[in-house]
Amino acid sequence: MTPALRVSVFLGISLDGYLARENHSLDWLSIVQTDPPEDTGYSSLMASVDVMVLGRTTYDVVTTFPEWPFTGKRVVVLTSRPLLARHGEETFDGELSDLVQQVRLAGHHHIYLDGGHVVRQALQAGVVTHLTFSWLPIMLGSGIALFSRTLTEQQWQLTSSQAFPSGLVQASYVVAAHPR
Repeated sequence: MTPALRVSVFLGISLDGYLARENHSLDWLSIVQTDPPEDTGYSSLMASVDVMVLGRTTYDVVTTFPEWPFTGKRVVVLTSRPLLARHGEETFDGELSDLVQQVRLAGHHHIYLDGGHVVRQALQAGVVTHLTFSWLPIMLGSGIALFSRTLTEQQWQLTSSQAFPSGLVQASYVVAAHPR
């Protein structure tokens, strides 16, 4: 029997629903950076993830970071454009649900999805099992929105919520076992 596959989304989001500025900048995330950093659960999440699935735009932004944040992880970039892999990344050009099935059959246990388009696609396909949103105390007014009007109705069960001294508010959900 193939083991259950966890498919997680863990995102920082503005109060008005944006993931990034129009130019894809994430500079606004710094408003909740503290010293020492608050424990939002990201490190423990990443310790359990064995496959990262990124959209091409998110991948292009991540490659500008001073250090590659996914060392030791299988990284799959959803793209139809050629990609020069710098860290052993793979590309996939197809339906996200097909990729999730391939990852499951390969024996992986935990996928982390990143990038607005990838997350919207995954929610629409019904493959996401765990959602964590970290709302930052900022309204951007415009930018890259997380949600679109094309999503279908889904029910989620709250598993935890927490407010942090920085003003960040985090809520975690699992997909409801019996959606209506």
